[in-house]
Amino acid sequence: MSPLNETSLLKQQYRDGTNLDARIALHARFSTATQNFHDWLFDHVDAPTNARVLELGCGTGQLWKTVHARVPRTWRLVLTDLSFGMVSGLDLTGFRNLTGLAQSDAQAIPFADATFDAVIANHMLYHVPHLPRAFAEIRRVLRNGGKLYAATNGAGHMAELREFGDALGIDYSYMAHLSFRLENGAELLSPYFESVSRDDFDNALVVTEAEPLIAYVRSMRAAMHTVSDEQVRQLRAILNERIARDGAIRIRKKTGLFVACK
Repeated sequence: MSPLNETSLLKQQYRDGTNLDARIALHARFSTATQNFHDWLFDHVDAPTNARVLELGCGTGQLWKTVHARVPRTWRLVLTDLSFGMVSGLDLTGFRNLTGLAQSDAQAIPFADATFDAVIANHMLYHVPHLPRAFAEIRRVLRNGGKLYAATNGAGHMAELREFGDALGIDYSYMAHLSFRLENGAELLSPYFESVSRDDFDNALVVTEAEPLIAYVRSMRAAMHTVSDEQVRQLRAILNERIARDGAIRIRKKTGLFVACK
C-alpha cells in the first residue's frame, strides 16, 4: 500500500476517538495484567523535575487521564496527533500540566531543536509512513540526554483475532507485519540514538462477553466499510458458542516499550 493510501486510511480510522475507544474498552475490561499498561509505561519515564514532555499520537489522552495524579506539577506537557478530530475532541479538564495541543505529523514536528526532555510515542510509530524521517525529527526536538519512550506490539500480538477475521473474510495478517515492532524496533532506532533498551509488558485478555470483542473487530481498519450486518451476526454466533463452550475467549498479547536515549 502506498504511503498516500495508508495516510488516507489512518485519517478515516482515527477521524475521532470512536474506534480507539472500542479498543481501549476491551483491554481495560478483560486484561489479566496486574498493573494498568499506562501506569507501567509511566513507571519507565525518567525526566527532570522541570521537564518538557511531548506526546506524539496522543489519541484520546488516555495515558494522561490514567497517570495525571502522578505527573510532577512542574512538568510542561505538549500533546499532538495527526488527527484533527482527536485533538479537537480531547478533554483533559483540570489537567494543570497541559501547555500545548496541536495537530501534527511525527515526520514534521513543529517545534524547535532541543525543546523536549522526553518524547512519548505510544503505539503509533507503526502508522508513520516514513520512519527514518520521524526518528530524525524526534532526535532533533530532544535535548541532549533526552529520551524517546516508544511502545509497540510484537509478532503474535492478539493472533486469535485472525481466526475471527477469517470467519468474516477479513484479512488481519498485517498485524503480524507492523513496520515498527518489538522484533525490529531496536535495530531501527539504533542509528538515531546513543542507547536503546526494551522492556516487555506481560499481559493477555480473557474475554467473557461477545459484544466488546465485536466492537473491537469492527474498529480495525481491515473491517472499515466492509462488514455487513449478516457477518456481524455470524461473528456473534461464533463468539457466543466459544464462550459457552470454554467459559471465555483467551487472546495473547505481546506488547513492550523501547527507551531510546539521545
